[in-house]
Amino acid sequence: MRLVGLIGLMLALVIVGVLVKKQLGGVAASPLPSGAAPSAPAAAGDVRAQSQQIQQQIRQSLDAAQQRRPIPDDN
Repeated sequence: MRLVGLIGLMLALVIVGVLVKKQLGGVAASPLPSGAAPSAPAAAGDVRAQSQQIQQQIRQSLDAAQQRRPIPDDN
């Protein structure tokens, strides 16, 4: 019985590992448009703007998750 549980756990870890690898691989492999080599100051500004946008999205998501949802009446 323990062997079946161990096999299931290992299978779940393999699946999660494959999914994480896919997600991280998609983020790292974002090609630049042809002939577009970003300059250092422009790239730093873009990264900063993206970072602030992501932070704002996370704040909004957390605020939305913290909002109390109305409990439906059983009547």
